[in-house]
Amino acid sequence: MTRPTRESRLLRDTRIRLLAWSGGSTLVVLAALGLALNVAVSTSLSTAAEAKLRERAAFMQSFVERGPITLPPGVPSGGPIATVPSDVGFVIGGATSGTAAVILGSNVPAIEGSRAEALGSVGLPDQAGYEAALAGETTIREVEVNDIPGRILSVPLVLGGETFVVQVFADRVAEEETLATLRSVLTLGGLAVLAAALAVGWFYAGRALVPIRHSLARQREFAADASHELRTPLAIVRSGVEELRQAAVGSPDPPHPAIDDIEAGATRLGSLVDDLLFLARADSGALVLERAAVDLGEVVADALAELAGMAQAAGVRLSLAAAPTLVTGDARRLAQLTAILVDNAIRHGRPGGTVEVSVGAIEGQGQAELIVADNGPGIPAAELAHVFDRFWRARNAPSGGTGLGLAIATWIVEGHGGTIEAANRPEGGARFVARLPLRRGGD
Repeated sequence: MTRPTRESRLLRDTRIRLLAWSGGSTLVVLAALGLALNVAVSTSLSTAAEAKLRERAAFMQSFVERGPITLPPGVPSGGPIATVPSDVGFVIGGATSGTAAVILGSNVPAIEGSRAEALGSVGLPDQAGYEAALAGETTIREVEVNDIPGRILSVPLVLGGETFVVQVFADRVAEEETLATLRSVLTLGGLAVLAAALAVGWFYAGRALVPIRHSLARQREFAADASHELRTPLAIVRSGVEELRQAAVGSPDPPHPAIDDIEAGATRLGSLVDDLLFLARADSGALVLERAAVDLGEVVADALAELAGMAQAAGVRLSLAAAPTLVTGDARRLAQLTAILVDNAIRHGRPGGTVEVSVGAIEGQGQAELIVADNGPGIPAAELAHVFDRFWRARNAPSGGTGLGLAIATWIVEGHGGTIEAANRPEGGARFVARLPLRRGGD
């Protein structure tokens, strides 16, 4: 499977961020509108229901004020249905339909039989509301009676020095069903709108990134072309330096000091050109990693052998602790990874110090681990997050680097499906850790 290039990952991440902002803002707007609509409808339904309760209570109060409190004649003694809104029981039809009412007080005849049973089935009388009304407080309580949601209004009524309590009940089943339906419509509709917004956003984000993609492609092509073109004049410079050195052989005059400076500059520029060309090819997907069984410990040991001369010249000792560690990858690129990390450690290490290299498998995690540590000054804490950025160099970095080596190391590690990180050692110095998947039996 072809792994995404750094450029494609950058564009993909940018597209996802744009989509996240677009989808997130759409979701926030939909949520705010849905909440506002739900609150508005809920408030409207609640207000209408409470108005119905108050209207029924007003009928009951007017009945009490007209004369003695007795059950109206002609009403079946055991029936729970009221024939007029001022009677106890349920009202069918009219503005107060669906409510049940009762009048409570010291001189109200006891309600018995099926009428009492019917009112009790809807939570009447309500003791909490009754006590609050006797204290002069009008209350509306939302209750649940026999798993039926309802609302009870308790109104105090003072007549002839005696306090009566009018209580009215209405169920909230239709209200709850309406709100549930509204929430379902808002949720499903919101999800549909969000999905459509994400689809449209994904499409237009892709269209918006086309100029950026073209610009990146032109930059990549320029870097590759410039690298190729620079190789020829660099070869001429190197050849000229070599001719000057040859001409100085046997001459009584020593070679001009500028020759050394020219050669050093040409060498550094050559390294920079090679690194730029490598990254340009990597970004374009032209570099393909081989997939073969590789003993990482053996690769690292061979790479260290080639760097022994450089370490000796810098006065640094190389230490290797390697166990046979089988991975699937490109031996040449893994050797390049080792060379980059060890070269970096040698450059930043202190003369007379040791660069410690270890290779092994992480028990139980299915990963191989390559660790390179030096005893140098370490990496400033504020700059740790930038060590793998292209052209980044620490303020205390020695001369000679291009600022691209660790970026190349990152590409190699990620190309093998691994990770790389940098940290400072407690005892001083920097520590780089690269982790790669171990080779599985079927690979």
